[in-house]
Amino acid sequence: MLSPSGVRLDPVPVQRLVLPGKPQAGPTRLRLLAAKAMWWVLSIGWVVALWELVAALQLIDPMILPPPHLFIAEIQQQAQFLLPQVGARRIGANFVALTAIVASLQRVVIGLALAFVTALVMGSLAFYITTIGKLTLPTVTLFAPIAPVAWIPFALVAFGIGDGAAIFVVFIGSIFTLTLGTVNHMKHVDQVYINTARVLGASRRQVMQHVILPAILPNLFVIMRLNLFGAWTGVLAAEMVGVNTGLGTIVMVGRQMMNMNLTFLGMAMIGLVGYLLDVGFGLIQTRVLWWKSTAQL
Repeated sequence: MLSPSGVRLDPVPVQRLVLPGKPQAGPTRLRLLAAKAMWWVLSIGWVVALWELVAALQLIDPMILPPPHLFIAEIQQQAQFLLPQVGARRIGANFVALTAIVASLQRVVIGLALAFVTALVMGSLAFYITTIGKLTLPTVTLFAPIAPVAWIPFALVAFGIGDGAAIFVVFIGSIFTLTLGTVNHMKHVDQVYINTARVLGASRRQVMQHVILPAILPNLFVIMRLNLFGAWTGVLAAEMVGVNTGLGTIVMVGRQMMNMNLTFLGMAMIGLVGYLLDVGFGLIQTRVLWWKSTAQL
């Protein structure tokens, strides 16, 4: 190639920038899951091993505190325990595991969902309208320290024996704490965000909808996750008193029959399902709050 002045110009080779390959997400995720599973097994394993060792050394009475291999063997005594049929009714002291688990989970999920929506509405109104806040927040604060178990007699009288009483116990045990948490976090939203929105012309309602509510969402998930175990405990207590199905009923029947193997089997199921429920909620939290990173030291 010749330039206008007659000088020959050779083309300059263009080097392409090669970007490093993106690591595959699949194998990395599998490794993380395998590592978590390993640590979970180790965490539970040393407790089970110590429990079995203490029982083998006859330091505890297996009739009162049965080791894991004894109460797990109680499954063999349950004629329909492993029946793959959700909704099957128990016969006497024979339970269907899936029926009990689904019944308890259903009550917790419905109660928490109702409590979350109601608390968000109540908290938003109390924060947005000062008069409503002054009228309702003292009463909400008064009811918040009352344990869900204390509401069981009222729930039985109001809703009778059944799902309604258990769902109400979950709802009433979470609604007040969630409402107070909603109002508290709304009051502590960074003022810079609010001022920026107002400068850009946002109205008071738009600031509430597009600034304050998204800002408190991560904190609300934290409060919900903390209330999850309280709701789980409340529904199990209600099942022990006024419901004929669920994991709490397994513990109650075992106590009535002085069958500690059945009691501890129910307790083990309660702990395992509660753990899986927390893990599932954590996954939902990670999906919804995808922009929030985990702090590492």
